[in-house]
Amino acid sequence: MIKAIFFDIDGTLVSFKTHTIPQSTIDAVREVRKRGVKVFIATGRPMPFINNLEGLEYDGIMSVTGAHFVDGNGKVIFSHPVPKDDIRRVLDYASAKRMCVTFAGADETFTIYPNPQSDEVFRLLNLQPSVAHGASEHCLDMDVLQVIAFFAADEEEEMMRDVLSHCDAHRWHPAFADCIASGISKATGMDEVIKHYGIDISETMAFGDGGNDIEMLCHAGVGIAMGNANDNVKKCANIVTDSVDDHGVAKILAKFDKFL
Repeated sequence: MIKAIFFDIDGTLVSFKTHTIPQSTIDAVREVRKRGVKVFIATGRPMPFINNLEGLEYDGIMSVTGAHFVDGNGKVIFSHPVPKDDIRRVLDYASAKRMCVTFAGADETFTIYPNPQSDEVFRLLNLQPSVAHGASEHCLDMDVLQVIAFFAADEEEEMMRDVLSHCDAHRWHPAFADCIASGISKATGMDEVIKHYGIDISETMAFGDGGNDIEMLCHAGVGIAMGNANDNVKKCANIVTDSVDDHGVAKILAKFDKFL
């Protein structure tokens, strides 16, 4: 019996085309919550970047790829910041290479060295991040939960070995990686959430479309990949539904009785 559902945001709940949640998804989620099912957001976005859930009912948000969770009342249940040594190294590296980096905390974000590529990504996500002029030491005074670093996939091994050596990279877009404390993922975040609510992993369902959803889809009792997901995501899922723009979430939840 499914007691909790975890939803990615971008490409799963929210369309990249419209930047909104289809009304069919909003209605379907409301109906499963009426049946006592917990609904959790599970996103790579930091909390300050979550600006697109209007109309959706949910019971908590697991942000920054599983590193931070707040319940429906806004209470922080767990939080795993990036080690300060890694923050110092990435500041030095970004300053030397003029690499765009966004530092994200629970309440604020800021970006250093923006470039045309990062500007395009933020437009895709319908975001207007705060920009610092030059490498800012401010991030050493805050709990950084996520380092959004704009480096290519072929640079990843060097970056994670020499700079962000106490972090793991989660890539759902070719232009950048979401870097969070080592050992953290949407799957480990799921475990902390369900422990808090007294739910077994076999009683969970998860929807996703990106590379940072793979561990979550494999870990959930029922993993569902969106039709707009890449093949490497789809092969990890129990079920592949239609795309977000073709009402993929609603089509699965319309058959929810089969999971009870």
